[in-house]
Amino acid sequence: MSPDTGESAAGAELSRVFKYIDANKEQFVCRLLDYLKHPSISAHNIGIAEVAELLVSMLSRLGLEARTIPTSGHPMVLGRWERTPGAPTVLLYGHYDVQPPDPLEAWISPPFEPAIRDQRIYARGAGDSKGQHFAQILAVESYLAVHGRLPCNVLILLEGEEEVGSPHIAEFVRAHRDLLKADLVVTADGPLHESGRPIVTHGVRGEACFELRARGANRDVHSGVFGGVVPNPIWTLVHLLATMKNAAGEITIDGFHEHVLPPTDFERAIGERLALDPGEIKRSLDLVKLDAPVDRPLAERTMFHPTLTINGFHGGYGGPGAKTVLPHEAFVKCDARLVERQTPDDVLATIEAHVKKHAPDVEFVRLSGMLPSKTPLDSPFSAVIQRAVRTGQGLEPLVYPVAGGSLPDYVFTKILGTPSFVVPYANADEANHAPNENIKIDCFLKGIQTGAALLDELGRLCRPTPGSLKPTL
Repeated sequence: MSPDTGESAAGAELSRVFKYIDANKEQFVCRLLDYLKHPSISAHNIGIAEVAELLVSMLSRLGLEARTIPTSGHPMVLGRWERTPGAPTVLLYGHYDVQPPDPLEAWISPPFEPAIRDQRIYARGAGDSKGQHFAQILAVESYLAVHGRLPCNVLILLEGEEEVGSPHIAEFVRAHRDLLKADLVVTADGPLHESGRPIVTHGVRGEACFELRARGANRDVHSGVFGGVVPNPIWTLVHLLATMKNAAGEITIDGFHEHVLPPTDFERAIGERLALDPGEIKRSLDLVKLDAPVDRPLAERTMFHPTLTINGFHGGYGGPGAKTVLPHEAFVKCDARLVERQTPDDVLATIEAHVKKHAPDVEFVRLSGMLPSKTPLDSPFSAVIQRAVRTGQGLEPLVYPVAGGSLPDYVFTKILGTPSFVVPYANADEANHAPNENIKIDCFLKGIQTGAALLDELGRLCRPTPGSLKPTL
């Protein structure tokens, strides 16, 4: 990273901050390494309380009012700096919990012993998302270190349950609306484009997870003696799943698409402008073809259409050689990605009704759900964020109407009514959720610059003039 990145578009205040970031980049990397040493695995409740308190101490040292706030699950961390009357308030969301590191044997270096190889930091949470929200914190720290103040007001909200589906964040946001008043929300999470270009995303798909459980006899039986006599629960699930999605790639569950809001012409045009390359996906994943329907454009697939995915199929014998057994139980885990106007409750209800109709003996288990979210492409903050990204990273960002994955963005757009944006800092091959998760050091440092540029751009929306502190949004 050079301190000159983006300085042509930056004012003198921001140029000084960029120089500070460049002068302290080795220290910032060392501090990230130290942060990543602390496990915070939400699924196992390992290290959560300790890391939450670590963050409170970190934010307090910067001069922010910081505390943990309990929820029905893991605590939230909230920091606030609100000392610029009339200026916008940005809420920076992130999550301090991480995925379990399994399988441990696949890691080149231990997941909680951060290592630097080829200018990348390898550790669980490096990209998802400790490295990214730490970059946001360092952007705030750098601006304060140089100027002693921030150009806009800042809230930092860090969740401890994102990796287990954010089960309590909606309850928390409803209960603490007064603490979360902001003009916009920005989340640093996810990967950059495969080309290395930055991304500004205006929405995310929702999610509905469920499990199907089939049972046959009260124990496994001999497949010769009882084959053709005793029902096979694996076949039961295979036949059921075949009624839910056909070979043409069409989801065939009655009512599944009932509430889907089609994209606008403008959204579709923006998606087409991204010029996503199906060939590159096939090359990088060693695929001969993409999933059906083959004539659906790539942007349409990942932004505007819901999905139904089998995440895992379990039952019977899976060891070496053959074992001629007829299993007595089987289960399958699935998720559906949802688009605007769909809700987890509605979608899971249609799936449950479908199961009862086609395989009434199969148990349907609801697991978790998350609403989709969308901020209009013509939001006045969109251009502001794009300028900040361009200044911080020196590249024109790609604008996504919707991302294919899911984040609890809906709590901001649907509960608080606040526009929300996702601006990833991590490299496209960050291996999030996988062994050898990593973040490029250059991406991390440019993330700090981008966070600082965002603060500066927001401050420019309301430069106080004598006798007036009225925002000019």
